[in-house]
Amino acid sequence: MIIVSYDFSDDKRRAKFAKFLERFGSRIQYSVFRIKNSKRVLDTIVAEVDNEYKNQFEGTDSVVIFRVCEGCMNNIKRYGSAAYEDDDVVFL
Repeated sequence: MIIVSYDFSDDKRRAKFAKFLERFGSRIQYSVFRIKNSKRVLDTIVAEVDNEYKNQFEGTDSVVIFRVCEGCMNNIKRYGSAAYEDDDVVFL
């Protein structure tokens, strides 16, 4: 799993980056996305940050990318609605 956390002071840039990340994963917090672990996807995200966003960073802007290994997945603690994130939902 890949976790991408971001913060942009510019609303348009923040919305554009969120829309970009939605192509690869799901939002788990307002500015945090969970993305399937894939070298191709990670390379795409890093290239986009390097080519599109890095030069536009303002003082407090940031993007942080975490790769979470399979072994570490067992150490993740979830509370509240996040506790049910991976459960299958069945609608009748």
